Amino acid sequence: MSQKLNAVGQERKFWGTLPMASAKQLMAMGQQAEEAGFEGVFMLQLYGPPFAALATVAAATTRLKVGTGVAVESSRSPFESAFIAMDMDRLTEGRFVFGLGASLPSTTVGMHGLPNFKPIVHLKETVDAIRHVIAGAHKGLQPYNGEYYKADYKEMIVMPPPVRERVPIWIGCLREKMTLAALEIADGIMGHSLWNTTFTNQHIAPMIEQSLQQTGRRREDIEVSSWPFVAVNDDKQQAINDARPTVAYYAGIEAYEYLFAAQGYLEQAKLCQEAAVRQSDLASVLDKIPDQMVTDFVACGSPEDVIEQIEPFWNVADALCPTSPFIGLSLEQMQAYGQGLYRLVSTAKK
Repeated sequence: MSQKLNAVGQERKFWGTLPMASAKQLMAMGQQAEEAGFEGVFMLQLYGPPFAALATVAAATTRLKVGTGVAVESSRSPFESAFIAMDMDRLTEGRFVFGLGASLPSTTVGMHGLPNFKPIVHLKETVDAIRHVIAGAHKGLQPYNGEYYKADYKEMIVMPPPVRERVPIWIGCLREKMTLAALEIADGIMGHSLWNTTFTNQHIAPMIEQSLQQTGRRREDIEVSSWPFVAVNDDKQQAINDARPTVAYYAGIEAYEYLFAAQGYLEQAKLCQEAAVRQSDLASVLDKIPDQMVTDFVACGSPEDVIEQIEPFWNVADALCPTSPFIGLSLEQMQAYGQGLYRLVSTAKK
């Protein structure tokens, strides 16, 4: 049987996500992912930066790529971000992917205490400034004069050459404007886990084509990574039940309402938003979330079932980063679904 390929006619790639854990646990998880055939692993910046943990994973592996999925781009200066990227690329011997995201105002303003930047303008400038510093820090930097970031580098010491003068920058995407901006400037995009197969094929694929025509870029210049929610469990109904709180949680966030509305679940999303206001009272609305709504956003079942359900992503994606549900689950359940991801990838690669 011929090998199934990704959207650009190459070998299909799988990434995973790792939780924060002890150094020994992270090293073991990284080695397991490498042995299972993962292309790489991401760690999220929920609150704290993930760079130290990723360096730990890289120290225990030889081929596995490591990336931030995603780092909040406005939480540090472009200058610092550029040196983080160069340091991580040196630590990993060229295996680092810098995943960046604008995040939501509730995080950037409400938690980091940052100004309410224009997110797309700020992100574009940040990416440009990071590349400016990486490409020139070993040669002597020319001043940078942007809307948000201005620097003259007059006192800067010339640095040793980086491992790569262009460290890959991928951007996490949610809405159309950010996605088009990312397709214009980034080396890769990371689709939100609520971009299900229908949304990805009907909305994201045309966006990619539109961007390529407008920018003159080649499709091969952009790594497209889809992050589908999957619940691998041989008991499919149990998988659906376990995934229901995660679907309700995301439906309760107003910023994601349009994704649920696009699938015909506006009424349920409104109910979940009302529950979220009541101190995240999701338990009160779980019975309003039908099985079909869960399976429209989460691929549930055995590895073979899930592989069949996520197959349409490969019409658009170079790589998949399957992500397990996590809301309302015990540590034991989350570990079981985490192991399910290894089963999924091992089965897909047979």
